[in-house]
Formats: sequence, structure tokens, C-alpha cells
Amino acid sequence: MLLELLKEAFPEGETLSATYYEAKKVIRDLGLGYDKIHACIHDFVLFWKENELKNKCPKCKTPRYVYDDGKNKRVPQEVLRHFPLIPRLQRLFISKKTAIDMRWHKDKLVDDGVLRHPADSEAWKDFDLKHMSFAMDGRNVRLGIASDGFNPFGNMSNSYTMWPVFVVPYNLPPWKCMKDPFFMMSLLIPGPKAPGNDIDVYLQPLINELKELWDVGVSTYDAASRQNFCLQAAVLWTINDFPAYGNLSGWSTKGKLACPSCNKDTSNKWLKHGNKTVYIRHRRFLPQNHKWRGSKTFDGTIEGDSKLESLSTENVLNQWSHVIQPCFGKGLDPQNKRKRLEKYLNWKKKSIFF
Repeated sequence: MLLELLKEAFPEGETLSATYYEAKKVIRDLGLGYDKIHACIHDFVLFWKENELKNKCPKCKTPRYVYDDGKNKRVPQEVLRHFPLIPRLQRLFISKKTAIDMRWHKDKLVDDGVLRHPADSEAWKDFDLKHMSFAMDGRNVRLGIASDGFNPFGNMSNSYTMWPVFVVPYNLPPWKCMKDPFFMMSLLIPGPKAPGNDIDVYLQPLINELKELWDVGVSTYDAASRQNFCLQAAVLWTINDFPAYGNLSGWSTKGKLACPSCNKDTSNKWLKHGNKTVYIRHRRFLPQNHKWRGSKTFDGTIEGDSKLESLSTENVLNQWSHVIQPCFGKGLDPQNKRKRLEKYLNWKKKSIFF
């Protein structure tokens, strides 16, 4: 109806698509299409790859489809929308101007000790030192991943929530890299409930692309040099609130060991009358000669311990060696919930990002 109205409104000779199908085809040819991937309504699996042809969830046996009696048509119970990342990263190099901007962090960044761009950060510089072959080509893309839930209906009385997953390329100059045109939605995780710990099930298509971009790379045309090159990409960090951090990292942000930085050395105290856990001994992170360390005003004690060392990759992998990966999915029987052992610390799972 809208397309017909637009065709009538424009002068004779217009070339607008006459149908919704034709319009979608044009968008898809521009690399702006998306894939529909059916999912189990209990978040056990995606009907993707080895499960693509199955009509029931291989774990909970829930049907993949429901039948619309009025139209005699099969309707998937839950659909994940996947917007392929690789074509959109390649499209950044089709325009000569944007292709030049994708090298800004290497060609035009001024290193004067001031933090103006993610490329000025310690994390970026440390990554470049550890992966020098990747860093040599300024066209290789550094990415950030952001995700959080929102209510699409804007109705606070409705508990429906969807989870978009955005990918942000940081190669661009600071006045572009955080602007809307360069925010790339990679996944739209359906509701009505948040995926929670099972978000890894829905992240599989994105992680599959990221692995290809890191391990192999994809041949891409660069309009600035007028040559093809092997485009690679790496994820530097994720951006999310604290509860979502727990879902993505696998470290529970609740309980006595909620702090992911302090890890097993988190200092906590149970408030008897407040009925909650609080986290203390923040003065450990102050310089040794700071006057607050010797003050008893805070909790009646003097702080003499030095700050904790940063958690290393080796520490995390060593802790993971004791963790048994849980079965994803919303359990049909709540009594079968896995009990977390003390040796697991606060790990709920091994994150799909590792």
C-alpha cells in the first residue's frame, strides 16, 4: 500500500519497487539483508547448521513450528534475526573516503598521551604488541560489541524484552566511529524474556563470523588503493551494564564474589539487618602513602594490604579447568538446576567469547 502511494506521488518515470518483495531484494543486494534463524522457545538450540532440518528441539523435543489453522501454514515459534557482519565491514571499503577513514587510527592518530580515541587506550596498544602481524595493516578492524535488553513497546507494565547485539568498528576517527551510521546491529534476539545465561546460544552466528575474520580473513576490495586485501577483525571489548556483563562473561555478578576484578579475593560483608551483601576494602587500591589508608572512619580498621594484581588470561584458564560447561536452555524441571561447586568460584559457564 505504501509503495503504491509513493509511486503515485512521484513524477512519471520513477523506478521505485512496486512490491515489498522487490524492495527487500534491492536492500539485500546492497548487503543490508538479514537471515532468519529459527530457535527453540526454551533457548536450548538454534535450528542452524546440524539442526537446520529438524522439526523438534533435539534436547527438549519442543516443536519448531506452530500451525496457523486459518491459513494452514507453519509458523516458527521463535526467530533470531542475524544481520551478517562481514558484508557490512567490506562495504566500508567500497567508498574511497570511508576506506581512507578506516586507516585513520594508524595514519593520523597523534600520540601525545591524551585519551581521545580508543586507539589511545592501553588495551589497544597492548593488543598491537601481542599481535603485530595484525597491527601492521591499518585496515584490519578493531571491534567493540554492545548488548542490552529493551522493551520495543515502550510500556513499562509490559515485561517483554528483546536483545539487540551491536558491533562498532573503532578504526574510524572519533567524530565518526560512535555515530549512528557506523553502528552495526548484528543480532536481534527475540523475547518475550531475556536470554540470560543462554545468550551464548544466540551469539553463535556472530561468533562464527568473528572466528572467520580472525583466523582466515576475507578478500575485500579497497577503493583507496584499488586493490584487494585480506580483511581481518578482532574484538577488543564488550560494552554492557553489570548484569549483562555476567551473562556475556560467564562470571556471576551476584553473591559474595560478584566483583570480576577482585575475583576470588572479593571482600564482602553480609548486612544482617539490611539482608544483602556489600563489598568493602576499596582502600586497597589507593597508594600506600594515602592518608585514607590509616583512617578508621570507614569501617573501624586500618588498611595495610597492597592492591590486588590484575587477573591474567592464565588465571582465568586455570579456574576454567575446574568448571563443567552447563547445558544451555531454560530447564523444564527447575529441580534439575545444576548446583555450583565451591571450586567453580563465581563462574556460571565458559563464555563463548573464549
